[in-house]
Amino acid sequence: MAIAEREFMKKHPEKNIGNPLVRYDNVTKKFGNTQVLKGLNLDIKPGEKVALIGPSGSGKTTIIRMLMTLEKPTSGVIKIGEELLWHKVVNGKLVEADEKHLRKMRSDIGMVFQHFNLFPHMTILRNVTEAPIHVLGLSKEEARERAVDMLTKVGLGEKLDAYPEQLSGGQKQRVAIARAVVMQPKIMLFDEVTSALDPELVGEVLQVIKELAQETDMAMVLVTHEMDFARDVADRVVFLNNGQIEEEGSPEEIFGSPKSERLQAFLSRFLKS
Repeated sequence: MAIAEREFMKKHPEKNIGNPLVRYDNVTKKFGNTQVLKGLNLDIKPGEKVALIGPSGSGKTTIIRMLMTLEKPTSGVIKIGEELLWHKVVNGKLVEADEKHLRKMRSDIGMVFQHFNLFPHMTILRNVTEAPIHVLGLSKEEARERAVDMLTKVGLGEKLDAYPEQLSGGQKQRVAIARAVVMQPKIMLFDEVTSALDPELVGEVLQVIKELAQETDMAMVLVTHEMDFARDVADRVVFLNNGQIEEEGSPEEIFGSPKSERLQAFLSRFLKS
């Protein structure tokens, strides 16, 4: 057992029982002749916060897009809990899952993208209440209560009646986070959520995610180039290079004692000390 896993289990003994929340089993992904992922094996425990770091093109975003059912694996399987994500077993054979199965599996997953994808013609409150009403089946009152609570937590309780065009980029991203979290998924995926923001707005978004990581028991997978943020938030850091896991461990291991030359070279570009 890796040191990072032992440390996580010490901090979260309630998460030690049973199977991983997410399991990638020998997953590959090709785009044309380019192989982006090469036999990925990765487990994520319930409640665990995992940061994916690595150079552009190393496969980080592909990993979470496959979990969000936006990209189909070329081979291998992904499981959420006891259920296969992209496949079903029919008469003892592994077959591709249909859209009904994918929709059901997506209900456990939330994702925040680089770009906010808010509905410009809807108020902030309505942006956050639409999915709880139409997907979860909540009443308008229940959805509003949940949305107001979450928007207040991300510092936008006074912007309920504003429209996206009236908000800064950082505020829009905080709305996007609230919209995803209000669905109460088992796992949240963050894809370079600050990369489209002006530098002065980055901190407010990262702070919201840090607070969520501390206050909720949702698992999180964070694709990020913000190394200090990864060090502060993650239980485990996974360094990807050329479509494979080059090194993984606790933040202390990865940032304090990187073993591979590739990881050392990568971190030297980001870390001042």
